[in-house]
Amino acid sequence: MSTFPRVLIVHNSYQRRGGEDIVAEGEAALLRRNGHEVEFYGRHNSDIENMSKVDVALDTLWSKRTVDDLAKCIAAFNPDLIHVHNTFPLISPSLFWAAVKKGVPVVQTLHNFRLLCLQAMFLRDNRTCEDCLGKVPWRGVVHKCYRGSTAQSAVLAGTLTLHRALGTYQHKVTRYIALNRFCRNKFIEGGLPPDRISIKPNFVDNPVPIDGPRTHGLFVGRLSQEKGTDVLLGALSRLPGKIVKVIGEGPEKELMQMHGRLRSLGMKTHAEIMAHMQRSSYLLMPSIWYETFGLVLAEAFACSLPVIASRFGVMQDLIEDGRTGILFDPGSSSDLAEKIAWADRHPEEMRRMGFNARETYLEKYTPQHNYEQLMAIYRQALSDQQASKRCMA
Repeated sequence: MSTFPRVLIVHNSYQRRGGEDIVAEGEAALLRRNGHEVEFYGRHNSDIENMSKVDVALDTLWSKRTVDDLAKCIAAFNPDLIHVHNTFPLISPSLFWAAVKKGVPVVQTLHNFRLLCLQAMFLRDNRTCEDCLGKVPWRGVVHKCYRGSTAQSAVLAGTLTLHRALGTYQHKVTRYIALNRFCRNKFIEGGLPPDRISIKPNFVDNPVPIDGPRTHGLFVGRLSQEKGTDVLLGALSRLPGKIVKVIGEGPEKELMQMHGRLRSLGMKTHAEIMAHMQRSSYLLMPSIWYETFGLVLAEAFACSLPVIASRFGVMQDLIEDGRTGILFDPGSSSDLAEKIAWADRHPEEMRRMGFNARETYLEKYTPQHNYEQLMAIYRQALSDQQASKRCMA
């Protein structure tokens, strides 16, 4: 193995491009910039449109195509290590078995809670639900937690149950990456081996912050209930004359466009989003689910933008209340309204929080810092693999 490990990145892309896709591509580019040879093996969920329901179900449980494709990729590229971002649904956990058969260590980033919850967010009927945490997820089938479908929920529950029974998640993944301490603890509760879960957050590139006027609140993200759209609308109804700009698309788009206090900007490029962040007073993150990390928080911190967020899940770990942002009672429109009103009355305090947020970004979320953390995890995975080979010899 060279000083710079050769890395095969594996990712099953979603039909709607999102944060996981951006992270997978961003880490591949980061590795290449630092001298690594990188190959990418992927499937895209748009392929599902041309597949029968039976074939999709079979691929979700165990994809023979993945096993065959991976064997060819390993033979052609000879990677030192495989870094997996998402296998659901088409790549499937058969990937891990194929990697072990070829003697290549695997690192898996845990972007969401899919290994523990069919819906991947511990959310049901707009409330936190941990009924399946650490258990056989039959309740998720009863409640049709995956896309409101009993059949699709049953396939996903069957996949999780099968691979837990086979020991796939316990024994075939060399190391896991959780995005923060809160998520790591949840995965340990769910049964993943604690000694194999490292913590590494996401990163964003290093923009130069603009020291100019900041005049409004900003919401960036999917326009859906789990992101707290109802909470935000309820808060604005208590703040006459308050305007918030909104960037994003989603099922709640029409409802939000009809609200007189919101200025819907639609989808924007990454550069445009960063420009809006440079001119905003604070970012609003009223999510009602745990979140896992969210690139938008790191982007805000990079732009010296403090965050007003739910005192819930990972947000209370990532945001220092009164220092890099403001926390409000989760799900409470009235408390969010009070925090927004306070922020508007205290622009200098919010600017100070923005400076602190930028310092936090420089300490934790830059590409170079992320690269160093990633290399430490890779070295540990390679060491673990060698130790495993010696035990089997």
